[in-house]
Amino acid sequence: MSKTMFDKIWDKHVITGKTGEPQLMYVDLQLLHEVTSPQAFEGLRENHRKVRRPERNFATMDHNVPTIDIFNIKDAISRKQIETLGKNAKEFGVRLAGMGSEDQGIVHVIGPQLGLSQPGMIIVCGDSHTATHGAFGSIAFGIGTSEVEHVLATQTIWQTKPKTMGIHIHGKLPNGIYAKDIIMGLIAREGVSFGNGYAVEYYGDTIANMSMEERMTICNMSIEGGAKMGSIQPDQTTFEYVKGRKYAPKKIDQAIEYWKQFKTDDISAFDKVIDFDVSELAPFVSWGTNPGMSVPVDKPFPEIKNDDDKKAYEYIGLHPGQTAEQIPIGYVFIGSCTNGRLSDLKIAANILKGRHIAESVTALVVPGSRTVKIQAEKLGLDKIFKDAGCDWREPGCSACLGMNPDQVPNGIHCASTSNRNFEGRQGAGSRTHLASPAMVAEAALCGHFVDIRKEAI
Repeated sequence: MSKTMFDKIWDKHVITGKTGEPQLMYVDLQLLHEVTSPQAFEGLRENHRKVRRPERNFATMDHNVPTIDIFNIKDAISRKQIETLGKNAKEFGVRLAGMGSEDQGIVHVIGPQLGLSQPGMIIVCGDSHTATHGAFGSIAFGIGTSEVEHVLATQTIWQTKPKTMGIHIHGKLPNGIYAKDIIMGLIAREGVSFGNGYAVEYYGDTIANMSMEERMTICNMSIEGGAKMGSIQPDQTTFEYVKGRKYAPKKIDQAIEYWKQFKTDDISAFDKVIDFDVSELAPFVSWGTNPGMSVPVDKPFPEIKNDDDKKAYEYIGLHPGQTAEQIPIGYVFIGSCTNGRLSDLKIAANILKGRHIAESVTALVVPGSRTVKIQAEKLGLDKIFKDAGCDWREPGCSACLGMNPDQVPNGIHCASTSNRNFEGRQGAGSRTHLASPAMVAEAALCGHFVDIRKEAI
């Protein structure tokens, strides 16, 4: 009987339990950050428990960290959470990429970067965008704080196996179209709940031709389509990416031979298949308050069909029939676990080089990790951003979410490379418009979105 990649990984991790019921699963890697871990560690302390497998856990600070003057944390709750993680990691023997360390960064950037994320694994984190790591041919998903404690104590988790969905992504990407446009276009077409109850696998020639960083962008936003898990079959691109990294297997050839088994036997093994042709895809921009409320840059915003649409238009300050070019951009954010990697910064820098952002725009460029920051500076990207009038910052989640000082002012429209455009996501009253790094960089220059397919890029 044919099996999906998901089936094969799942089956290797079941400890006990019947199919169709909650099963106890072994967890290969748990990633931790300062926001969802304090209560978990306190639970261990209160019950006199230890961390079962400290070497299978890795922590960093990202959500609350300032991106200017990083050790001057003014918010009392943020400071407490960051200090607590440092103390907990030391007390329980968990590896920590602390503030200012060479490995510190957004948890979903440093996992792959350090070689912690590997094919065939089950990876969890107290963060919904853990699906990012599925790009390596793993089962990766977000969990709650009580589950974080359970994994710390037992290195296991109870899960009910979801159904599987194959998403066939094929066709040559047109000029000016990126991985972000693919996932936004898919969610715009299928809706924000199409993946409910499914573990998604992306496959096809478009995916096969992508870099690992592009694949991570696709998997990262699986959650925005309702899927708890999104993954991509490991291949030579995956193996070359992992090879030689800090925590990659020492016997890499042996590891690769093991990883090669994790592939879907046949598309008939999926419970459902969706076809998505990208050969005529356009750049996408979100107009509303969830990622499904997005349109091609050259299309008008849709008519109001329900109360959700009406509420979204009222919050965002737009109306049906307008286009993305009419959105008055006052703020720009380039960063996040979706698009804060070196390749994303290169795309944005290529557009901004030798040009200057509009006077009406404030632009933040925030590397996804300290390693990304150092690499970008070696390439001179920081100078390009600074010369263009952007703020070049220290690594962190930054303006992706309103949990640190980098917040979008009330009522201001922000062109953002992040993953969510919910009400207040980037700060109270903020109006978020999701797009690719190229689209966001061009919007910074013009003060509004433009169709980058018409630009010489």
